[in-house]
Amino acid sequence: MKFLFASDSFKGSLSSEQTIELLTQAAEKVFPGCSCCGVPVADGGEGTVNAVVSASGGKIVRAEVHDPLMNKISASYGLSDNNKAIIEMAAASGLPLVPEKLRNPLNTTTFGTGELILNALDRGCRDISIAIGGSATNDGGMGCMRALGVRFLSADGRELSGFGRELADVSVIDTRGLDKRINECSITVMCDVRNPLCGKTGAAYTFAGQKGASPETTEILEKGMCSFRDVIRSQFGTDCDMIEGAGAAGGLGAALEVFLGGRMQSGIETVLQLIGFDEKLKGTDLVITGEGCTDSQSIYGKVMMGVGLHAEKMGVPCIGLSGSLGEGAESIFDYGILSLQCIADRPMTLEYAMENAGKLYYAAAVRMFRMVKAGISINKQVVSKSSCRFTGL
Repeated sequence: MKFLFASDSFKGSLSSEQTIELLTQAAEKVFPGCSCCGVPVADGGEGTVNAVVSASGGKIVRAEVHDPLMNKISASYGLSDNNKAIIEMAAASGLPLVPEKLRNPLNTTTFGTGELILNALDRGCRDISIAIGGSATNDGGMGCMRALGVRFLSADGRELSGFGRELADVSVIDTRGLDKRINECSITVMCDVRNPLCGKTGAAYTFAGQKGASPETTEILEKGMCSFRDVIRSQFGTDCDMIEGAGAAGGLGAALEVFLGGRMQSGIETVLQLIGFDEKLKGTDLVITGEGCTDSQSIYGKVMMGVGLHAEKMGVPCIGLSGSLGEGAESIFDYGILSLQCIADRPMTLEYAMENAGKLYYAAAVRMFRMVKAGISINKQVVSKSSCRFTGL
């Protein structure tokens, strides 16, 4: 038997790497001599860089950049073995980098994310994937673009710094200084939301409140973003409200597509491509995937959906082992997952489950593999009996 393990992390309890280790131990207990291969995976959110670097034999590098408040920090990103860069914008512009009492997207910028891209260019990278979840910003991507040489000017010719509060002041966008190396690049934007730049489902109304904006601040940001959108439409002929994902990361999605020619793609799809997942599926008998909680949201760009669909495409059966099963979990069966199990073996609190996640996961994995073994035994009996009937014995 050849198994392939590709589970998301169980946030707060088990890493993707730990699930591989536990599944391997359980598989070897039930199927002595089996072949086990594991690949850490993520869906474009937390852990994406580590997953890609681990699977590709790459490395983590660090760069001195600025955080959302323009304080200097050291941030990391990944380089794969073929010199592709994988960047999580949250490493430089993420919400956890801003103290709770200072969270206000009027006063934050994506400048540090642009600095990470610049650092990757300096290292010779021309294939760059950028995961844009978890931002503290609502600056329309101005800060990121400023770091790469774009200038945003007010009506009186003053150059703006690229904070959310300056969106309404943008009158002219000067791209002549954009780093020329961008023209040599393939930019992939890892994004799993479809929000436009403006409107009731846009960047400000949907996400600003999560980043510390009051209702009054949200109105200011929306007004500014609409003005910013109109300038882009006037100068570049692109309506950002027609771009799915333009409103992601406070408008960074729009900037990466309009100014850098970025291509929006599902986070899990990008990760699976970067780690060569389809190649790893060849010769595999069974795939095991999973996540902390499988529910109705799991079919919207999450790890299990991506892994299940790729396994199905390659004709490999796939089952899931998750921390818990929520409402709508059964919807994952339409995406290549044949069966679901969870780690709970009795009524328990969430706190207990998280504190004992390793022990519970291993025990559940053993039960799961025993069920697989029972299925193999049943199949052999059915085949044997069918053969006997066919031969007339």
